[in-house]
Amino acid sequence: MLRRDFLQASAGTLAFRASRLSATESNETAAVPLGKAEHCVVIWLGGGAGQMDTWDPKALGDPQTKKPGSYYPAIDTAVAGTQVCQHLRRCAPLMDRFNLIRTVHHDVIDEHASAVNRLHTGRPVSETVTYPSLGSVIVNQRGPAGDGVPPYVLIGYPSATRGPGFLGAKCGYVYLTDTASGPAGLSRPPEISAERQIRREELLAKVRSERTANAITKNYDAMISEALRYGKPEFQKIFHLDTEPADLRNGYGGEFGQRCLLTRRLLQSGVRTVEVAHNLNFLNGTGWDVHNEGILNQFKLIEELDQALSAFLLDLERNKLLDKTLVVVATEFGRPAGFDGGGGRGHHGKCFSIALAGGGLKNGRTIGLTDDLSMQIVERPVSVPDLHATIYAALGINPKENLYAGDRPIPITDGGTPIAELFV
Repeated sequence: MLRRDFLQASAGTLAFRASRLSATESNETAAVPLGKAEHCVVIWLGGGAGQMDTWDPKALGDPQTKKPGSYYPAIDTAVAGTQVCQHLRRCAPLMDRFNLIRTVHHDVIDEHASAVNRLHTGRPVSETVTYPSLGSVIVNQRGPAGDGVPPYVLIGYPSATRGPGFLGAKCGYVYLTDTASGPAGLSRPPEISAERQIRREELLAKVRSERTANAITKNYDAMISEALRYGKPEFQKIFHLDTEPADLRNGYGGEFGQRCLLTRRLLQSGVRTVEVAHNLNFLNGTGWDVHNEGILNQFKLIEELDQALSAFLLDLERNKLLDKTLVVVATEFGRPAGFDGGGGRGHHGKCFSIALAGGGLKNGRTIGLTDDLSMQIVERPVSVPDLHATIYAALGINPKENLYAGDRPIPITDGGTPIAELFV
């Protein structure tokens, strides 16, 4: 074969393969269901909420005799055939706004930090790459939903797990630890008058104009400008919950409920995604990590969650935000059906529940089937990457796309596939 003929034949083969690859990628993109949600709210149950004591109740157990099973009786819901724990009585009639995913699983059992990282980033911890959190990826892909507000707010304690990883500070969060004080470090100190603040900003502008900017200083300047914007009254007034009707505020309950009320106000102002931590005050002494006697007052946590979550969903619905907002009630792992020596429960990552609500999904579904003790998956396993892919797809983000750590392409999810049944 002549060299010219060989080159032409090779070029034709490569072009054919490239066209087939392009068609395959196009078909994969077309096959991904994409929703139209505008916002995402993650309600984080830190410590590991037991699935059989919340969203996937089973026959009653007995901690005294160590008989495995649920701690509380089950009640019917608005969805035929789906029951929840009796302490979720306010959420039960709203279950047609929910999708319960009962078969989420991963391989992390005894390490809280690693499991928290897995649920937030969708990946195991890496020694070479700091992966971005769910909230940061949403910001990277969708940007802010409004002007003059941060795209990502964390109501709880900050951590790298919740951060932007290789996406950089522009995809990071603004955080606060209680609703009364608002975000730390953004408000102007009382000794700095408005006139003095103006002079400071003028001086900052002069300094900027007199130096040569590079990528690092431009990024820093952008962060400073954003912080100055967030310190202005227009943003700070979002945190004035006393402007809401007293009946509404009281309906949400205590501090955790007020965080959920604040979340609604943040969404209305244009914040794209919010994570709300429950519970910082540890009503039962241990939070959701119910080893030993911590389980005795677990019902107080469940009831507080029930009151705030139900009020939040109904408030979003009244304000025509529920279909635009995907609410994710998540935890790092579940609990085994058996009881430990002190009557509490250990950790269980092989099978646990995550609840989704709103978001324009095909709601009122229960995904997955577990065994009689909610210890093993019987039907429809959902991996953490699948969960992430579902959340991204609900917000119109193609989970098959790549992010970039410098020049290195990294898929948005670790091979996740959206739960197709949840999309119309």
